[in-house]
Amino acid sequence: MRLPRAAHTSQPWRIHELTRDFRIEDVWALATPGGPEDFPWLVRGFGSRDPSHELSLPVRTLWALRHRLGQLFGWDDQRSGLDSRVASLRERLPQDLRERRPPQFAVPPFSSLYMLDHEWAAEIANATVHGVMHLGWVPDGAGGYRGQMAVLVKPNGLLGDAYMAAIRPFRHLIVYPSLMQRIERSWQARPPEAMAPIAPNELANTKGDPDATVP
Repeated sequence: MRLPRAAHTSQPWRIHELTRDFRIEDVWALATPGGPEDFPWLVRGFGSRDPSHELSLPVRTLWALRHRLGQLFGWDDQRSGLDSRVASLRERLPQDLRERRPPQFAVPPFSSLYMLDHEWAAEIANATVHGVMHLGWVPDGAGGYRGQMAVLVKPNGLLGDAYMAAIRPFRHLIVYPSLMQRIERSWQARPPEAMAPIAPNELANTKGDPDATVP
């Protein structure tokens, strides 16, 4: 379910310190009911798989088209990414977050920034946008918790603004509904061991597809 931006801004997230020059593109409630210690399992579910291989055919088609356009126009060249076209938000991390080693997962081209008990952030940059994916673990109003996802972006000039405007209908009508269904199915299909708490430092590091892109 899509949420108003205030659902993100009203939370005491540390990400606010880093993204004052970014805009909130989307906020979504995730159908991932759980307890106060279940957040690392949500992060593992997000980070351990390549969504371009698991979502619906229309979404995979969009992923392939976006990847092809990126190759054609050089949007995803290394010189357009983090620490090249833009500085990584790691440079903005306060000391206490720098001291935490965030888990790295199979979600290229995203790169983890930090992880706390109820918050995880990862970033991406290419020729069109510098973006942040933020996951939080929030009370559900019924004594439990659920996940919440926010997408924050800093478009690269007119190209970035035009790109974000062009893909917005596809994201809202095709990509996000498929992604929400995948998240819900994955959460419901968790193995029995997923019912036990897992510490952030126990999250496995895995390598993903280096050619993966996001539309």
